[in-house]
Amino acid sequence: MLDNLINLIKQNAGDSIINNPSVPNEKNDAAIQETGNSIVDTLKNALAGGNMKDILGMFTKGNVDSSNPVVQQATNGAASNLQQKLGIGEQEASKIAGSLVPNVMNQLAQKTADPSDHSFNIQDIFNKLSGGKTSGMNVAGLMDKFKGGLDKDGDGDVDLNDLKAAFSGGGGIMDTVKGLFK
Repeated sequence: MLDNLINLIKQNAGDSIINNPSVPNEKNDAAIQETGNSIVDTLKNALAGGNMKDILGMFTKGNVDSSNPVVQQATNGAASNLQQKLGIGEQEASKIAGSLVPNVMNQLAQKTADPSDHSFNIQDIFNKLSGGKTSGMNVAGLMDKFKGGLDKDGDGDVDLNDLKAAFSGGGGIMDTVKGLFK
């Protein structure tokens, strides 16, 4: 997973890192690696912290932007790492991370959600992030439930609005309740 993520970052690092005079050429690879580490560490911490909803929502929708809390944390982490570990100025590090991380995470989510793209596999991602603790869990099945079964209003999360939508749809209440547990 990390190798594919690093490749994805390299594909997007042109103006942010490679062609950026604020990043010395000898630090380009390190800047790309630190950006990847920040994304992986943020996803690991979010999963370990019980923030599965935001992560599943990100991968289920196949689309994220800079307002997503996980993306914001990864962006801040990358900026901090670029500044502390590579000596890039605070303003420039924030600019690099702010332009690169949301774009890469959006592409990561799109590639993971695309059944014809096999560069990222949701089960592999979760196994890597959890240190193998999700190997017995059917993450793809959980995402399908999240996407189609429980997320009735299609906003990427399961909340009171989904419960309201489930009971306001056609059919009886028992049919709706049964549909939630299929």
